[in-house]
Amino acid sequence: MFGSNKKATSYAGEIETIIGKDTIMKGTITGKGALRIDGQFEGDINTTGSIVIGENAKVTAQCKGMNATIAGIVYGNIDISEKLELLPSSQIYGDIKAGILSVGEGAIFKGGCEMRAGGEDPANKKNIAKKQ
Repeated sequence: MFGSNKKATSYAGEIETIIGKDTIMKGTITGKGALRIDGQFEGDINTTGSIVIGENAKVTAQCKGMNATIAGIVYGNIDISEKLELLPSSQIYGDIKAGILSVGEGAIFKGGCEMRAGGEDPANKKNIAKKQ
């Protein structure tokens, strides 16, 4: 009755980097394009594009990007400038910052949450408050 017929955001045509389901990777990923992780990753992710974490993925990382869709497990903080979508199978253990947050029924989230109105910069907001 209250369900949504909306499908999860898809970045299939845009994905530039894929870490496959049988891959274990450690390190730092920095880039401008969309990234999809279906395996295991440990380290840092920093992209100006989108991040997709598949249902069977296990990520231990600080993640920063423009948009993200998460279906797997993430241990670490997530900083998304636009939309963060937590699908029903997702498990997040860490703090999140996002412009828009969508949480599917059944998703697990343990941590703090900071919402940004229209992608505003919190440091800039403090400077404006001081001037008034």
